[in-house]
Amino acid sequence: MTSPSTTSRAIDPVLLARAFRTVAIAEACSWAGLLIGMVFKYLVVFDDIGVKIFGPIHGVLFIAYVVITLLTARTFRWRASTTIVGLLASIPPLTTLWFEHSARRRGLIDGERLRHG
Repeated sequence: MTSPSTTSRAIDPVLLARAFRTVAIAEACSWAGLLIGMVFKYLVVFDDIGVKIFGPIHGVLFIAYVVITLLTARTFRWRASTTIVGLLASIPPLTTLWFEHSARRRGLIDGERLRHG
């Protein structure tokens, strides 16, 4: 039998899958915002306000994506290659959307299935 302290620390796979999706989408949106900010900075108005706003936001969401990807990989027992692809998806713009969609379609983040065994 599992002790109460172990059970209370366990992560609900459904909530984790939802959090992974949310962070993947937010990271992609912050990438888009940063890219738009850079276009305005270097091509349109030569003002860096967009970069000043979206730069830190993207930085925080990038780190959050890396952390939640590692946590999701461990919880859902991803292969090392899948985890590496998930982590690499944080580098090119908007690729976290592709990876999250691919992982969901392939059943890699099916929280209900993992929750019920």
